[in-house]
Amino acid sequence: MKLVWSPERATNSYIDTVQAITTINHLSSESGAAELVSSMAAGWNAQLIVETWSHGGVIPTSVGLSIASGHTGGRHVCIVPDEQSRSEYAKNMGEAGMSPEIIVGEPEEVMDGLVGIDFLVVDSRRKDFTRVLRLAKLSGKGAVLICKNANFISKMDSGYIWRSVVARGSRRLVRSVFLPVGKGIHMAHFSAAGGDNSVAAMKHKGRAVHNRWIKHVDQRSGDVHFIRK
Repeated sequence: MKLVWSPERATNSYIDTVQAITTINHLSSESGAAELVSSMAAGWNAQLIVETWSHGGVIPTSVGLSIASGHTGGRHVCIVPDEQSRSEYAKNMGEAGMSPEIIVGEPEEVMDGLVGIDFLVVDSRRKDFTRVLRLAKLSGKGAVLICKNANFISKMDSGYIWRSVVARGSRRLVRSVFLPVGKGIHMAHFSAAGGDNSVAAMKHKGRAVHNRWIKHVDQRSGDVHFIRK
């Protein structure tokens, strides 16, 4: 199986997120990105949605993810580094009428227990965001990984981040793209388990299919695209 896109779920989650944010004044600082991320999580029918958050952060994206999990019937988990962050996050989300699961701890402590992540959102301003990406146990059907506040990531760093995820197992980077929404979103879509991009994995009945996938690097943005020929 692999991730399958549902336009209807994406649209409904987008609209619900817009309505939720407009009714709570202090959520406007991250609007735009929140609605987009919410629609993507719902559209891909994410069953395990994971995000990172820390003291002083804003919560529109968190609200959007919680709304998306309601549309997919999935689990929404937020990882925070300490009790202060947990208390603040729970208070802010409670005021928005939502109560996602909260886990306190360092990435090495908590990521091992989160198996089958198919939608992951990390904050690029957190020092440990690359560790979270590398440690994530992705779903066998594929996964979408998002770095928000991505204006802080250089083009060189973004390429390294996604390559480090691929290096952990038989995953193929289907596509990565930077979206100038909010303070920047860097998104990557990874293949289902076993979707290796090596020549050995592209054998078909004993015959190599060398031109099945074409890798294209955008010279202006640095984004990597894989195109099926």
